[in-house]
Amino acid sequence: MVRLTIIQIKLILTLKNEKKKAELLHLKSQVTPHFFFNTLNNLYGLVEQDTAKAQALILKLSEMMRYSVYEGQNDWVSLNDEIIYLENYMELHRMRYHKTIDILFDINVADRNIKIMPLLFIILVENAFKHGVEKLRKDAFVHIHLSASNQTIDFEIENNFDVEEIRDGKGIGLKNLKQRLELVYASKYELKSTASENGVFKVRLTLKNI
Repeated sequence: MVRLTIIQIKLILTLKNEKKKAELLHLKSQVTPHFFFNTLNNLYGLVEQDTAKAQALILKLSEMMRYSVYEGQNDWVSLNDEIIYLENYMELHRMRYHKTIDILFDINVADRNIKIMPLLFIILVENAFKHGVEKLRKDAFVHIHLSASNQTIDFEIENNFDVEEIRDGKGIGLKNLKQRLELVYASKYELKSTASENGVFKVRLTLKNI
C-alpha cells in the first residue's frame, strides 16, 4: 500500500512537471512574432531599393530567429547569450528605421555565464519599441540598464511614448512574461512598471537568489 502511494505521488509530480514544461514551451513560442513579421514586411520593400542593406538585415534576422527557435527552447541559457540577442535586436531596429533613435544599453555584469531563462528580457524591449519608437515621429528613446552581482540580476528599461496614443491595456506580452516568471522563478522575482504623465514608461525586473 505504501509503495503504491509513493508510485502515485511520483506519477503526479511527473505529470505536473510535464505540464509545466508544455506550458513554458507554448509561452516561449509566442515571443517576438510581431517583430519578425514587421521586419520581413520591411525587407520586401527594401530588396529592390537597397540590396546590400536588405542582405545585412536578412543575415541579422536569421541569426536572431535561429537563437529564438533553438536556444529559446532550452531551460537555461547564459546571460551573455541573452545580451547578444538583445544587441542584435536593437541593431536591427537601427537599420530598419529612417529616423534617429536614442538607444542606450548600459551593461554592468561581472559574470556573463550566469544562467537564466531564455528570451526573458526581449518582451520588455519589444514593448518599448512597439509602443514607443514605432508611434513617435521624432525624439524617440529606449534606455536599458542591466546589472548582475551577488546572485541578483536587475534589468531596467524606460522609453518615451505618445501620451495621446490610445492603448488597449491588454498587455499580452507582459502577461506572457509574468506567467513564465511564475512558472520558473516563483517568489524569486519582482516586476514593476510605471507610466508618467509626461510620456515616459519604466519597467524594472529583478531576479533574486538565482
